[in-house]
Amino acid sequence: MAIGLDVPRPPEPDNPEDYDYETCPFYGELSVRGQVIEGEVVSTDMDRTVVVEREYDVKVPKYDRQMKRRSRIPAHTPEVLEPLSVGDDVKIAETRPLSKTKHHVVVSVASVDENGGDA
Repeated sequence: MAIGLDVPRPPEPDNPEDYDYETCPFYGELSVRGQVIEGEVVSTDMDRTVVVEREYDVKVPKYDRQMKRRSRIPAHTPEVLEPLSVGDDVKIAETRPLSKTKHHVVVSVASVDENGGDA
């Protein structure tokens, strides 16, 4: 079943009996809707959760200039995606609330950092 986004489908889970289908948009029941955001992984310390930081511009009318802002968004990582590391560029999609702070899920990994961590 397609998730409605133009992203590649990851391989099926190795152990279907133990797989958490409730929180997987590819092989489970989790629907994605709303925003699709690209950002960089800045933290992988939590279990099946990454923190994605995105940078965007905000207009400052007083000075007629653009100012850079950053936001950090916690996102759920499905088990079928390869293990993510700090520095990976990912695409996350909005979904139903998965916990108190998680409302997004990782749907694709755009590029993988060769350093494997902090620079």
